[in-house]
Amino acid sequence: MKIVKALLAASAIILSTSAGFAQTYGTWNGGSSGVGASAGGSNILNSQINLQTNWSNLTGSIDTTSSDATVTGAAAGNLIDIITMNNTRMQNSQIVGSSASIGSNVAVDLNNVWGNAAVGNQAVCNGASVSTDPTYASTQSFQKCGASDTYSGITTNISNVAGNAVVQGSAIANTFEADSNAPNMPIMSRQINASGVTSNINTNLYNVGSTATLSSSAIGNSSQVIHYSTN
Repeated sequence: MKIVKALLAASAIILSTSAGFAQTYGTWNGGSSGVGASAGGSNILNSQINLQTNWSNLTGSIDTTSSDATVTGAAAGNLIDIITMNNTRMQNSQIVGSSASIGSNVAVDLNNVWGNAAVGNQAVCNGASVSTDPTYASTQSFQKCGASDTYSGITTNISNVAGNAVVQGSAIANTFEADSNAPNMPIMSRQINASGVTSNINTNLYNVGSTATLSSSAIGNSSQVIHYSTN
């Protein structure tokens, strides 16, 4: 589940550097050259600090459409998405301060939709995704959400839909995802949440021709690590 890739409104800072990693990660294995070889590949240092409120409000209505109707809201504090095809060392730090609130509200009505109807909303305080395809991938990640709120809200009425009707909301304080097929994949991740995490959905569905789905989730800290087989 690549939640952070759906949130495009937050900033990501990627700085290329060749210093400052030796003490953190120890001996660098450059792959075919063996242990202690020259540290090639991608060296990524990311530091993000958000001290202000990030809030999104979306209101509106869609009445009579011959195809699909889709409504999406999003808010984020700090996001980074790393994809490399090299040997990779990454150090990530993301902090949201206590004076900030991260939230998104969606209030919309959909009527007479001849395709599928979908309403989604996501709020993420800190999100990091790392996907690598090398011989060696080393990641250290620190995330701290101190926001007063991480909030997602949906209010919607959906009626007369020929296809599917889907309403989905989520609020996450800290989320970290990593995947690699590297034989060596050391990961150190630390997540701290001091935020109230809330997802509210208030909806009515009427006269839906196919599947009707409602989903809401509020998560403090979430991590997913996938290490593909190297055999």
